[in-house]
Amino acid sequence: MKRSRFSEEQIIGILKEAEAGEMPAVAVCRKHGIAEQTFYRWKSKYGGMEVSEAKRLKALEDENARLKKLLADAMLDNALLKEVLGKKW
Repeated sequence: MKRSRFSEEQIIGILKEAEAGEMPAVAVCRKHGIAEQTFYRWKSKYGGMEVSEAKRLKALEDENARLKKLLADAMLDNALLKEVLGKKW
């Protein structure tokens, strides 16, 4: 997966800048060099969060990915063992 140019702290800062109402979302996007679509995607994911909550979300997503990989490996091993044991000797 492509790594973002912006950290969670920077993303939340950009969103808070837009929420302050000093500049419209389009101007904030232009100022930071991001697409409007990216802004609204960030807003749906990080809207209303604080930096600590965003870090916790990132840690949970990483742990979830690791656990899914472990589960897939275990299921593959299980299927392989069933196939081997299912054959008649």
